[in-house]
Amino acid sequence: TFRWRHRFLNLPSSIKPVELNGIIEVDEMFILHSDKGKRNLNRPARKRGGKAEKPGRSAEQVCILVARDREGHTVDHVSRGFDKEVIAKVLSPILAKDVILCSDGLSSYEAFCREHGVVHKTLNLSAGIRVVDDVFHIQNVNAYHSRFKGWLRRFHGVATKYLPNYLGWFRWLDKNRSALAIKPLLAASSGTNQQLMVT
Repeated sequence: TFRWRHRFLNLPSSIKPVELNGIIEVDEMFILHSDKGKRNLNRPARKRGGKAEKPGRSAEQVCILVARDREGHTVDHVSRGFDKEVIAKVLSPILAKDVILCSDGLSSYEAFCREHGVVHKTLNLSAGIRVVDDVFHIQNVNAYHSRFKGWLRRFHGVATKYLPNYLGWFRWLDKNRSALAIKPLLAASSGTNQQLMVT
């Protein structure tokens, strides 16, 4: 069962949009690093996902950067650290010309936009500024984070090495909510049909 699950997960993890356009929302979320399934651990095993020993961001967690445009095209990336180099690695190849990037006030986003000539709209969330000029916000990407975390809870912890596969699975489900849209995915995953398009 495990082998078949990951056979079906390999394909959606590789299906990502090649370009994001218009207004792009970007934000990061952090999930506890997991060695689920590993036999030799250098720490006591956690039960049913477990919790971090320290509150907030720490070395116990991995970062998931998520960028979405207003058409719902979504790109995600898993990394142990987070800085402007990670942002550049993920966003530089996929940003169309004349995009506007919306983010929180983290300096890494500001540095990336300045170095790459990207128009940047900053939300000062700590000051309660969640929308700028009635249109610039990161509410869509934050809602996506919430949906993903809620969906992921059913697995009671996911091994970090498989996290990109689960992100791809959820990305496909979130974009293609009709049950009929799952059939071509299953067919392509089993090798019956490889003609899948990113929409």
